[in-house]
Formats: sequence, structure tokens, C-alpha cells
Amino acid sequence: MLHTLTFKSSLSLSLSLPLSTLETPIMAWALFSPSLNLSLPHTTKTNFNRTKWFTTKTSRAATTTTTTTRTTSIRANAADQKQPKDKDEDTTSGFSPFAFVTDNPSSREAIQLPESPAEDGNVGEMLYRIEDKGKEYGSYIKSGEFIWFVRETGSAESRRGTIVFLHGAPTQSYSYRVVMSEMSDYGFHCFAPDWIGFGFSDKPQPGYGFDYTEKEFHEEFDKLLDVLGVKSPFFLVVQGFLVGSFGLTWALKNPSKILKLAILNSPLTVSSPIPGLFQKLRIPLYGEFTCQNAIMAERFIEAGSPYVLKLEKADVYRLPYLSSGGPGFALLEAARKVNFRDILSQIAEGFASGRWDKPILLVWGISDKYLPQSIAEEFEEGNPTAIKLKLIEGAGHMPQEDWPEKVIEALRVYF
Repeated sequence: MLHTLTFKSSLSLSLSLPLSTLETPIMAWALFSPSLNLSLPHTTKTNFNRTKWFTTKTSRAATTTTTTTRTTSIRANAADQKQPKDKDEDTTSGFSPFAFVTDNPSSREAIQLPESPAEDGNVGEMLYRIEDKGKEYGSYIKSGEFIWFVRETGSAESRRGTIVFLHGAPTQSYSYRVVMSEMSDYGFHCFAPDWIGFGFSDKPQPGYGFDYTEKEFHEEFDKLLDVLGVKSPFFLVVQGFLVGSFGLTWALKNPSKILKLAILNSPLTVSSPIPGLFQKLRIPLYGEFTCQNAIMAERFIEAGSPYVLKLEKADVYRLPYLSSGGPGFALLEAARKVNFRDILSQIAEGFASGRWDKPILLVWGISDKYLPQSIAEEFEEGNPTAIKLKLIEGAGHMPQEDWPEKVIEALRVYF
């Protein structure tokens, strides 16, 4: 039995399909998928919304016609669905060959090809256009056997001291660009390095001088502080998973070098959930595929935030993973070497009452999709004398990216 569907617009399209075909889940998905690009032979280009049904009468008269056929791109989209928005989102749409087809404004144009694809260039040309993005305040510093990418604002003569900002995985120091710029205006000398294996720093192959263990990260960080001339004690700001946690365990081993500690959303107790990304990386073979996802970092950030990234920001977070496979394999190695439960036990016990007496400011984005507010409250209860909790509404897992102005104000008052 055949049924005919007809759409009315500047393009009339009739589909004669068996009833059994229309009843299959595959056909239903194909007709009503939120983001679908079709190429049909016709003479016009039409956009239509999947929430509306169109009916029309079609002429079945037998006529002799001459048909000129050309390919028309038809895009069906889910205009009725609510999409998360960047609080300062630029609605200008642009072609991006690197992202997936989702409702994410930073990537939703992925397979909507332009009329002349060659004009947009190939992958190499795209990398050339974005390769200098995201290096604000940064320079390359040789330390030991490796080259670090380090952002610096202010000067050694800054009257209020030095702040070192440490990022988590799978991101980079770019997330601190706004915060450190403003903090230097308040009289601080600021450094924000990309950890070895991340961002624009060296990504040594595992087994050739660096194996991505906690001990090695600590040793190389000590060397970097000496090269940068950071005088102790200094202010330390830490955020994030994995290498962010290594920043906290470094502080526990070097309390005399810390003047005050500020912690942004990070796993702090043994009850802290571990995101699916790190669990996938630990699965043999599957982890090797996962670590080479070029948009992994931006997706991780957006999944933990109430906002999506603007394309210009997403470009920076994905650039290292686009440039080579090194960052992905570095993340893979670090995720497989770390013992999350052991690290979290060290942190929870090390910063508890009677073990740590330096001031700690806990700045927490309450819209974090990875770490609930209860983690921050549990950590505060472990040492209420030393720990002060500052909640930030409207910010997620990376408050320094989501709402830097609120982070700046909290740090300015605290430091």
C-alpha cells in the first residue's frame, strides 16, 4: 500500500512510500531529524520547519514536459527547540568544517556546505587561519628538557605579589586570559602555564623522557617556577580535573611556598564524580579513538556549563587537538596513569582541619554539570576555619570562562 506525502511551499515534493516504510523508526528519523541536509533534484531552494505539516493538491494530468535538473540543498532544522546560549553570543553564522551537527551555535554549520566549497579552503588552510589564535600574553619558555607555553601579565615589580594559575584537563591556560589580565591591573604579577602535554606546551611521546605521572608533573612544575623566578610564598589558583588535581597535590607537598590558595570547581572529595570522558579514555582501544576527537575540549567545557562557546573561543580549545595527535595521546596517557581515588583521598585528607592551616577561597560555579554544589560544601565542612566558600550563580564547571568578572571580584577581595 502506497501513501503520498506532499509539502507545500515554493517547492512541491511528493514521496510515494510503502506504509511499512513510514512506520519504521529509520524512516521517522530521516523525515524528522532535528538537523538534516538533503540534496534533491529541483530548480529552487527551500527551508522548511519540521513542526509544520503542509498539504496541497497536485496535478496528476499526463503532460509532456522538459525538465532541467540541478542539485538543491534543503535543510530541515528544529527551530522550535530551545538552544543554550552564550551570554554574549554572536549570532553571526559561519561555515566550520571541524564540528559536529548539533544545536551548538559554535558547530551547527558543520555539514551545511557552502555553494562553492573550494572557496572555504581545506583543513590545512583553516589551520593556517586560526593557528595564531588564543596566545594572548603568552610566550614559550625553555625549562629543563621541555618548552612550556606560559601566559604572563603584570611585572616582577608588581606591588601585591605573584599569582600562578593552573588549569585542568582537557583544557589550557587560555581559560584564565580575562582573569589574569584584570588581576594585573590590580597590582599582581600573574603566570598561567599550559601543563606539559596540554595547550601549546610540549607534548612529549610517553616513554621518551616524560610518562605523564603525578610525580613528573610536580618535578617539571618545580623547574618551571625556578626558571620564571617566582618567589615564595605566592598565591596559587587551581581549577579542574586530572592536572588540576596534580596542582592541588603539589600544594599539599609544598605548603611553605603557598601564601593563599584559591580553588575553582575541582574534584575535592572521594565522592566527587568522574566525568565520562576520563572513564572512556581508560578503556583499551576505545580510549585511543576518544582521545583523537578534535572537538573534545570544547565539548567537555560546554557539557559542564550553562553556556556554549562562541566559535572564536572554541577554535582555541580545539586547535591543539587539530594540529596533531600529540595532545590527545598525552591526555590518554595521563588519564590511564592516574589513580583518581588515591588523588581525591590525598586532597580531602590533606586540606582537612589539623593538616592545613593556610587560607583557602573556594570559588564555585553552582551550575557545574560535573561537580554538584554538595562537593564544595562537604569540602568546606572538612576545614571550616581555613576554607571560605564563595558561590557564583550563572557559572558552571569553569567559572573563569563562564563569568570571569565574578571570579575577578572574588579573587581581588580575597588576595
